[in-house]
Amino acid sequence: MSIPSHRLSKATVTLVDANGNPIKNKDVNFKLSNPEFLFGCGAFDFISLLSEIPDYPADNDATHPGKEFYQDRVDKWLKVFNYGTLPFYWGGYEPEEGNPKFDSRMKAAKYMKEHNATAKGHPLCWHTACADWLLKYDNKTIMDKQLDRIHRDVTQFKGVIDMWDVINETVIMPEFDRYDNAITRICNAYGRTTLIKEVFTAAHEANPDALLLINDFNLSDKYRDVIDECLEAGVPIGAIGLQTHQHQGYRGLDWLNEVLDRFSVFNLPLHFTENTLVSGHIMPSHIVDLNDYQIPDWPTTAEGEERQCREWKEMYERLFEHPLVGALTGWDFADGAWLGAPSGLIRKDSSEKPSYFMIQELAKKTWATDVTLTTDENGCVNLEGVRGEYLVSSGNTCAKLNLSKDVIGANITLK
Repeated sequence: MSIPSHRLSKATVTLVDANGNPIKNKDVNFKLSNPEFLFGCGAFDFISLLSEIPDYPADNDATHPGKEFYQDRVDKWLKVFNYGTLPFYWGGYEPEEGNPKFDSRMKAAKYMKEHNATAKGHPLCWHTACADWLLKYDNKTIMDKQLDRIHRDVTQFKGVIDMWDVINETVIMPEFDRYDNAITRICNAYGRTTLIKEVFTAAHEANPDALLLINDFNLSDKYRDVIDECLEAGVPIGAIGLQTHQHQGYRGLDWLNEVLDRFSVFNLPLHFTENTLVSGHIMPSHIVDLNDYQIPDWPTTAEGEERQCREWKEMYERLFEHPLVGALTGWDFADGAWLGAPSGLIRKDSSEKPSYFMIQELAKKTWATDVTLTTDENGCVNLEGVRGEYLVSSGNTCAKLNLSKDVIGANITLK
């Protein structure tokens, strides 16, 4: 399988020793250590690993399986992924006003960063899983507190989390009526576009260098219209988040291409932020809200796992091929994480499914670079490789290199 040209870069690399002298006629290894493409998965297990008591999901009856259980899961996660989503649902993150779960999220985000993985916070504004204590306030106060929350969290995590789903599921937000919530209230009071602009502005003010996403499961023209209105209003959208929870069956390449065509018109990065493919029976088609299908047992099957692997492979290959797609996130790392579905890449007992090994093969071998080149008389080599961060080594000496789209040449000192 060839690597698309837009995932590659070329550079002339000059290698010198500690004294600045060119390293001549020397074999030097260039190994991709962290690709530019974001191979992603839900990273909630990092919180559980680093928490003394259950934190997520919030369940008073939950029991902590122990550090070894979560360490095993996190280790397996890190063998495949370089990007993960951490939960900042307001109701769970700050169940009591003024008492956010800052420490658990910061520990998880720092652990990810130390292990060469990018963390994204999800979400800053959403009508679902919102803080119930907001309902006692009037609309102006709710808006003020929403913007204060964004300023606080984005500022506190700057440099550790520099990517956020700023607002979630705005297509349905004004008409959401399953239960009363503060965000639908202010969405209707101020208007959807105004709300989106306010929350994006607050996030950008708090961290001008952050990548800020709008995110939705409604991938119809309605979402495209929302984005169009936002861009016309000057909303600083950095990337478009696209959800594909496919509990009711894989939608196929034709559908995927239609989605890509619909949202490529903005020429913004496309992040497939939440994606599920089940490895058990398919959810019945008559279910409108996926949350309405929660059954006592939804097992994975050998046949379903092979199907899931084929479907994930097709999605990965098509999205990696597309020049605007910058990230693909499997929502559940383990079965049962959301709605009890067998939508993970590992089973409930933490054993790996075929999908796990397939994605690992793509991320670490098929779409990676590990090459040894010999320097010339000037200490130069011509490197072509997958964009990302490299470990450069020769014997006992090593250095780092960032091979990006804009790199033409680089000088590296091997120490």
